[in-house]
Amino acid sequence: MTNIKFGTDGWRAILNKDFTYENTDKVINGISSYIYKESKFEKKILIGYDPRNQADTFAFYIAEKLSSLGFEVEVSSKIIATPVLAYSALEENAYAIMLTASHNPPEYLGIKFIPPYGGPAEDYMVQEIVNNLEIAFNYKRDKKEYKKVSFEEEYIKHIKNIINLEKIKKSDIKINYDGHHGAAGLLFKRILDEYGIENNSQNLERDINFGGYMPDPKEKYLPQLKALCKENGHIGLSNDGDGDRFGVFDENGIFISANDIIAMLLNHLVTNKNYSGKLAKTVGASSMLNLYADKKDIEVIETPVGFKWLGAAMRKEDIIIAGEESGGLSIKGHIPEKDGILANLLIMEMMAYENKKLCVIHKEFLSDLNKNFINDRIDLQLESKEKQEEIINKFKTYSQIGEYKITDSSTMDGLKIYLEDGSWILIRKSGTEPLLRIYVESDKEEKIIKLKEYIKQLC
Repeated sequence: MTNIKFGTDGWRAILNKDFTYENTDKVINGISSYIYKESKFEKKILIGYDPRNQADTFAFYIAEKLSSLGFEVEVSSKIIATPVLAYSALEENAYAIMLTASHNPPEYLGIKFIPPYGGPAEDYMVQEIVNNLEIAFNYKRDKKEYKKVSFEEEYIKHIKNIINLEKIKKSDIKINYDGHHGAAGLLFKRILDEYGIENNSQNLERDINFGGYMPDPKEKYLPQLKALCKENGHIGLSNDGDGDRFGVFDENGIFISANDIIAMLLNHLVTNKNYSGKLAKTVGASSMLNLYADKKDIEVIETPVGFKWLGAAMRKEDIIIAGEESGGLSIKGHIPEKDGILANLLIMEMMAYENKKLCVIHKEFLSDLNKNFINDRIDLQLESKEKQEEIINKFKTYSQIGEYKITDSSTMDGLKIYLEDGSWILIRKSGTEPLLRIYVESDKEEKIIKLKEYIKQLC
């Protein structure tokens, strides 16, 4: 059997190596079988694609294949962000297929399967798809011609209902925006321009190489945006390749972590917009969120890493905001899927309500917490997947890391070790390669450096 591996957010592979028409056919076999089992031909299948090389070509290939089997298919008439397609799936009670590899390198392409609830597929769904990869779909009916449509209008209408764009407009906020040559840029600028919100937007046009950078809105991939913020004193916002992640600079060109943004937005939603409910965060997200939630008497739901777990929590619990450390969030009343466009607008809305600069809001927030939270991550490449388990099991036997005693541990997702000074270490296996992702949080930079050294020695 061909090596097709589904990770936490779909199948991703290098184009023309593993991402081929032959393998795509197999994935569509699996998806077709799952959809037919669940709803026969009753629900539509929506198809979208980001700006990646050949994403549009494969999208229309899949549209033709599915419509020839008898499914009713609608395919986006232009490049679309993943959260826009996910919202359409929810709104139309339809299945959706997104051609994207999100923030992965430009040579990758992928397929993300979105059920009618508008969020990541659950594990049992993915397993059923995988089980049917090699089995041809045999329930054909008369071919239906697929339709080209725009999915943006309903999404924009919905965004206008949950974000106070008029308040942002009146606040005279000015922003720098780097579209990262991704799927969200033109839509985000369209919303800002409609409300006359001043924006200096760049890198909006399609570029399959994403300007020579990884399509990931991290500080190291956004040097132009950082320089621009320092130069003109406006905030900087960005998104990843398919528009579901966000990156933020304050007016001084200082990058603000996703952990800090999620905590600040939780404060905004509770204090300024009277949201009530719970906070959902991954086990890899900062303890800062727990501390703030405790201050506000908000219950915390902690999940394994990956937005599919947060999305499931949003569907089952009354969640104010769900967020992960890698730059993904969503809120009550929106889709159970991360949305970088929404995140950008929420940051601007927070500034409008507070009538303060982002750097001031951030400083006041951290001062109120009265504790530092510094995060880092090690990606440890190994020679085999067996080595992953070996290292995790080795860490389970330790009673201390360097001079820091271990006070507790959790195996919710890999191994999370809690240290006596409040620091923690999370060791997780990559699902698709022999790699360990090791997250570290502490209150001082020098502790982070020491803990990373201890970890490397102990591995």
